[in-house]
Amino acid sequence: MNLCFLSEGPALLVQNRSRTLVFADLHIGIEADLAAHGWHIPSRSAERLDRLLSCIAAAEPDRVVLLGDVKHNLPVTTRQEYRELPGLLDALRRTVPLLVVPGNHDTGIARFLEPNELLPAEGAVIDDTGYFHGHTIPAPGLFGRLILAGHHHPLVSIRDEVGCSLRAPAYLLAGIDTAKLAVREKKHAKGGAGGVQEDDGTRVLFMPSFNEYAGFDVTRILDHPFSPISRALRRETAEVFLTDGTCLGNARMLEGPV
Repeated sequence: MNLCFLSEGPALLVQNRSRTLVFADLHIGIEADLAAHGWHIPSRSAERLDRLLSCIAAAEPDRVVLLGDVKHNLPVTTRQEYRELPGLLDALRRTVPLLVVPGNHDTGIARFLEPNELLPAEGAVIDDTGYFHGHTIPAPGLFGRLILAGHHHPLVSIRDEVGCSLRAPAYLLAGIDTAKLAVREKKHAKGGAGGVQEDDGTRVLFMPSFNEYAGFDVTRILDHPFSPISRALRRETAEVFLTDGTCLGNARMLEGPV
């Protein structure tokens, strides 16, 4: 399996037997929510669609997977979302087959999708790679693989000795202690995921948000995990990558005031 980073997205091309182009957290309709809180910003959905289509043209994938939070508002769908989502999704599916893993913001998303485009909320395996939004416990079938996840919107902050800083979207890669997830699953379902070994090689790659207004510092994700999968991270293995694939090294190098 090869991973190709598309910084103009940000997006990730997964190349195995087929080519899967992945985007996370579009949050279409976020401007309506910002306006409700006093921040009046024109919609940038048209610009985001241009970026999506540009990445698709560059990557020439066999399919596109959206890793959840395609829409922003919850629990209801706003007028902005009703106005913008159909055209955006139609433009994507006219170009390439489309699959969507629903996220916690995606209440009602099925009404905008065609049959067979909606994947299970607990994730799915496509061409030996796991795809999952990141807000709940992943299906045990994803264990033992690389899992691509959204939801966490990682950003990296770097400050040098003279005070200049870089703050940019980033990827966070780490091993997962699936035994911790199995314990949590057993509390919610009979039988759970019994038999899962403590170290089975499962890794998660948290993708940056495609929406430019969403971000959460990687050190805060590690220090204050807010999802089952982030609480199961093997922190000592965590590595950070910029959107062009540049590896910044172990996440412990980024700890400290930002």
